[in-house]
Amino acid sequence: MTDRQEHLARIAAGWDEAAAGYEQYYVPRFAPWVDAAVRAAVSAPLPDGPVLVPCCGTFPELNALVRHLPDRRIIGIDLSTEMVRLARERAGGHPQVSVVEGDASTLAPEWSGQCAAVVSVFGLQQLPEPAAALRSWTGALRNHGRLSVVYWPSTTETDGPFALIARLVREVAPSDHDASWEDELVPTLTAHGAMIEQDTQLSFPMVHPDAASFFEAHTRSGPLRALANARGAAFIADLRERFLAQAPTGQWEHHPQARHLTAHRQTD
Repeated sequence: MTDRQEHLARIAAGWDEAAAGYEQYYVPRFAPWVDAAVRAAVSAPLPDGPVLVPCCGTFPELNALVRHLPDRRIIGIDLSTEMVRLARERAGGHPQVSVVEGDASTLAPEWSGQCAAVVSVFGLQQLPEPAAALRSWTGALRNHGRLSVVYWPSTTETDGPFALIARLVREVAPSDHDASWEDELVPTLTAHGAMIEQDTQLSFPMVHPDAASFFEAHTRSGPLRALANARGAAFIADLRERFLAQAPTGQWEHHPQARHLTAHRQTD
């Protein structure tokens, strides 16, 4: 198995175990970003063709997409078997919607130049090669097809639970991940026929009952599940102790910032 395949396998395994908790805890809290991504995708007339949702997870984009595009074919793609199962449950009753289990970072050739839009929320930053994924997604668009991608950048906030847990993880488990991939995104889009419409920061309030609830969700049902599996219970117990020692008491509200890229493909 290659390094890339191993990376994707770890991602899939972590999200298989996190899927149910993610649906319960994070999907409601991420809803404003999802709504913004969908609104941007449908803000101008779309060409013919399906709408593709790579890294769809449990498919929280679906309800808004169906509301705006009731007759459009909509396809979600995700690597996690359990995420796909929950996504298919959400898609039940919508015959024009399907969910595919597979690698959303490199789309199959069948999608090349076929799609009216590509919408993705909070998947891009998890992929081994985000710029390459964005190139693949752009290549799936028809002429005048639209791209709307929201992702978490390397810094989402300077104060708050995301910032605190990221700092503590870096202290004990330094990552060799190179955040310079963010600088490659816009050049990648423009080099492959996309016209940038907006490159903005999206910030909405998130509220957690308390620091312990956040920690439990983030390490069991969120992006740290794969790290928790790899490092084990003792690592997580130590991380929890240090996190709670520095976290505020009571309800915790913060305003993390995601990056939102929208573009359309211009091939003529």
